[in-house]
Amino acid sequence: MSRLLEQLGAWKPFTALVVGDFMLDQLVYGNADRLSPEAPVPVLHVQRTEDRPGGAANVCLDLVAMRARVHAYGVVGDDREADLLRSGLAAAGVQADGLVGDGTRPTTVKRSLIGLAQHRHPQKMFRVDYESRVPLARAAIEQILARFEADLRDADVVCIEDYNKGVCTPELCARVIEVSRRAGVPVLVDPAAIEDYSRYAGASTITPNRTESMLACGTDLPDGAGPEAFGPLAARLVESLGLEAVVVTLDRHGALLLERGGAPLHIPTAAREVYDVTGAGDMVLAALAGARANRLDWPDAVRLANAAAGLEVEVFGVVPIPIEKIHREVLLRERSMPGKMRTLEQLLVEVAALRNESRRVVFTNGCFDILHAGHLSLLERAAALGDYLIVGLNSDDSVRRLKGGKDPSRPINNEHDRALVLGGLGCVGAVTIFGDDTPERLIRAIRPDVLVKGAEYTMEQVPGARFVIENGGRVELLPMVDGRSTTGAVARIRGGSA
Repeated sequence: MSRLLEQLGAWKPFTALVVGDFMLDQLVYGNADRLSPEAPVPVLHVQRTEDRPGGAANVCLDLVAMRARVHAYGVVGDDREADLLRSGLAAAGVQADGLVGDGTRPTTVKRSLIGLAQHRHPQKMFRVDYESRVPLARAAIEQILARFEADLRDADVVCIEDYNKGVCTPELCARVIEVSRRAGVPVLVDPAAIEDYSRYAGASTITPNRTESMLACGTDLPDGAGPEAFGPLAARLVESLGLEAVVVTLDRHGALLLERGGAPLHIPTAAREVYDVTGAGDMVLAALAGARANRLDWPDAVRLANAAAGLEVEVFGVVPIPIEKIHREVLLRERSMPGKMRTLEQLLVEVAALRNESRRVVFTNGCFDILHAGHLSLLERAAALGDYLIVGLNSDDSVRRLKGGKDPSRPINNEHDRALVLGGLGCVGAVTIFGDDTPERLIRAIRPDVLVKGAEYTMEQVPGARFVIENGGRVELLPMVDGRSTTGAVARIRGGSA
């Protein structure tokens, strides 16, 4: 099992402070099925509207999904949109006392007009921004810093989300980084698309994308430049800003990591069906913050962030990705055994991830020596009782002890072949081989929500039944298909009948 999976299995809640440009995303959904008679533009027939925390506020929601206790620091206007933003943060459990009201500027609002193709597939058509980019006045900066410093003693990590809307001034960033470093709290920055990165000096890391890294270094790399081309840019940023590391995000190519004193490391990501890249940068920042708060090293932190961002771009809009879903994604990507075969160790990690997603685990077991219609019926009905079916498969030695006295030729098929055949069934989630005469120990380790056996057994005869029931699960004895058994199939084959 990989170190990253072990660390995800031991993931702990943490406290994060988020400083930056807080916004309200207003999504206006409608049908766009005709053009305006006044001009060659589509007409949006509005169906519904939705208000969501955006910008640094979206980072807060992403962190909550990573099991963080989150405090927010920034500025909002004295308007209805500020109330909506505060309300959205409060509903997610974010402590927003650090959002300072400023009547001289509006709450930043991004209003997106979204057409529903064929009445269901959302496509962003246009965006209208309401904002002020005037740098914060000193009084507002001091208010934010006072509230930030009061909360810093309880923090595990600090995030700065800079959209260049006037909040992350050089003075504010310098003070946040300085007091955080004195307190031993790492500071992670998602930088703005600006030329001067000096305001981020002394941070633990920054996470520029391709364009931002080139802009900050005054370099224009050719289109299609590979990950290795960004190594010198990352080195320049590490040295000039005194950073611990730089993570350059490279969309479909994953990310390039450079730690101080180390060599550039390209960390690829899995290929994705990209729906919407909105929010991917926010998700990277939140995932890195959670990883560092949980003491993951930089390479594993970036692998986690890659997985999180990959899940983010597969959905429309900005949708926080829970750590449980990220755990599951990493698990799927890092399986070392082919197909659906699992060791018990691998299986326990997978079951933990499933439980974190509130999925119901079903378990059944058997020899499954010659797979027949009766087996298939049982497995399909068992799978329907939950979300994930695990099949415990008797090893060859176990089958010989159970069946060999009556038929020395058993098993007909070896354990590897039997496991591969079971794994080929769509209803089966995983197959694990056990060598005991009964699956009692396996059941106690997995702790299934539902234990399934055939109705030819009584409840007292089912290994693990009492344990499952005592731990809140249930046992299902399913009717068998008449005339279908491995013993009967073997006898017919030997007798030359079909």
